[in-house]
Amino acid sequence: MALIVAITSCPTGIAHTFMAAEGLQRGAESLGHTIKVETQGSVGAENTLTAADIVAAEVVIIAADTKVDLSRFAGKRIYETSTKAAIHDGAAVIKTALEQAKPKTAGAVAPASADLVDQVAAAKAARAAGVAGPYKHLMTGVSYMLPFVVAGGLLIAIAFAFGGIYVYEDANRGTLGWALFQIGGPSAFALMVPILAGFIAFSIADRPGLAPGMIGGMLASSTGSGFLGGILAGFIAGYAALWLNRNLNLPKTLAGLKPVLILPLLSSLFVGLLMVYVIGQPVSSALNALTAWLQSMEQSSALVLGLVLGAMMAFDMGGPVNKAAYTFATGLLASQVTTPMAAVMAAGMTPPLGLALASLLFKDRFTVEEREAGKAAAVLGISFITEGAIPFAAKDPFRVIPSIMVGSAVAGALSMVFGATLAVPHGGIFVLPIPNAVGNLPMYIVAILAGTLVTAGMLYVLKRPIAGVSESGAVVASQGAAD
Repeated sequence: MALIVAITSCPTGIAHTFMAAEGLQRGAESLGHTIKVETQGSVGAENTLTAADIVAAEVVIIAADTKVDLSRFAGKRIYETSTKAAIHDGAAVIKTALEQAKPKTAGAVAPASADLVDQVAAAKAARAAGVAGPYKHLMTGVSYMLPFVVAGGLLIAIAFAFGGIYVYEDANRGTLGWALFQIGGPSAFALMVPILAGFIAFSIADRPGLAPGMIGGMLASSTGSGFLGGILAGFIAGYAALWLNRNLNLPKTLAGLKPVLILPLLSSLFVGLLMVYVIGQPVSSALNALTAWLQSMEQSSALVLGLVLGAMMAFDMGGPVNKAAYTFATGLLASQVTTPMAAVMAAGMTPPLGLALASLLFKDRFTVEEREAGKAAAVLGISFITEGAIPFAAKDPFRVIPSIMVGSAVAGALSMVFGATLAVPHGGIFVLPIPNAVGNLPMYIVAILAGTLVTAGMLYVLKRPIAGVSESGAVVASQGAAD
């Protein structure tokens, strides 16, 4: 007797999803096997497979006509087929799966002996697996939002390069610069808050949360409450849809109306009325006050904000504190406040860059493996992947973390004081050559270099030379060995 797990899913998520699940269950029973089937229907995932279920399973069956995320099945034997096959003959599908299923290796966690890039990937995967609750939902929304912000920001910057800073005016209508601005600003950027809110709600309630979340996000944009309103709308819509889905019981004859009519109508009505009458205006006033303060900051307050954002970026290198600073800066892009984004990216680049520089200059403070990893850390650093510092920090946290926090605080503070701006939320040095993507580019580069040098200097001061390693990095034989 085998233990089998399965997922069924069809495009509409109503009939074939559940018919395929029933077909597999009957087939397993007829063959004497045990099966648990997760249905990914229009009301979200039901009978969800747990980590324990997956570990214990001999084989995984995917009977789906839509794309199913297979990342959680790394290392398991997987057999993929259609819902039609499972409905027609579930027993045959199970027999074939047990005979022909092949292991999934893509996405498997890298071994401890892997190089730095693999170690970073493994660390990020482990962090993602341990994330739960509101933080997970917020980060889901941010991850889906980022491509729109990146594409929109770069298109706006390129539009300015072609037509100047007034390219959006009617006098330039029809020009290439005007067209690029229309794609980037009123289109890509306009989707930023609805996507953020929609996928926060999707993370909470699965598919039933998507429509009310995006509607709430659109209302956040139209009421002027921006990304703060979008975050609130996403959480309200998600939890409202989740509560309705769990507590609204309908007879089977009306069950088909629940995902396509009742849930989107009621949850959208609820979040929509709250956004219009309760949340929109107060949050809009708060966002406007924050924007005005940021735009009118004097050197002293800019310095403090840069120090705080910079230290946050290095504190946990991609963890909740880092992501809080990053989300704050990214959200402000919609309000045309771009100095915090520049500070955050500069501060996020310096930890791996500083470690790479220190491992090159001060070889006696790093093992051979760490010096080799420093080469990869440099690449991660210029790509704005702060997690490149994680393996170094894991080995020596009490010296590495203070060092990178000081360096990042310096980079963030200088970026803010110099008034550097950044129109896109990612890209590292690869966005620097794009016209208008970065404001005050020469001094921005100075901020990044200064943060890198301070990080390396702090590492030299705090880290002690490793016994048996010379300043050139060569391994020195001990006296006993020489004798």
